Amino acid sequence: MVPDTAPPAHLSCGGEQADDGRLEVLEGAHVLELTMAAVTASDAGATAGMQMADAPSEPDAVLRVGRDRSVCRLSTPDDWLFVSRVHLEFRCGPEGTWRLAWLRGSQPDPSCEVRLTVGGHARPLAYGGTVPLPRGGSGEVVVQDRAEPRSVNVGFYHEV
Repeated sequence: MVPDTAPPAHLSCGGEQADDGRLEVLEGAHVLELTMAAVTASDAGATAGMQMADAPSEPDAVLRVGRDRSVCRLSTPDDWLFVSRVHLEFRCGPEGTWRLAWLRGSQPDPSCEVRLTVGGHARPLAYGGTVPLPRGGSGEVVVQDRAEPRSVNVGFYHEV
């Protein structure tokens, strides 16, 4: 696996960290921002444990979601086995547009369902499937455990 394009501390809302630690805002930077919450039935609606990540909309920029902290910018609890080690991948194409992929895991059938909601319309994402994200749009990706009432909710916003 190839790690994300930069460690979490080096990217923030279209800026880059200078050598002295200051945040430099890039003029005209286009960014994909992700916000993730792991939700169980007992804490539905809670925002504790929320994680955020972002990346510039540059060709081959990547943000990953899964259990493997060495390659995923947003990571779920280790014991949430319905989420693959690398489960979702957001990848920027040559024109600055982003695509979402549900990567195939080690099992032939997934133990979860993935839904993409954009503009109030929800649709399932096929296991191993890829879909484009709206340029300058926002939405949510929900990874729902089939065995227990828990989910991983990833909100996205493409800043242009």
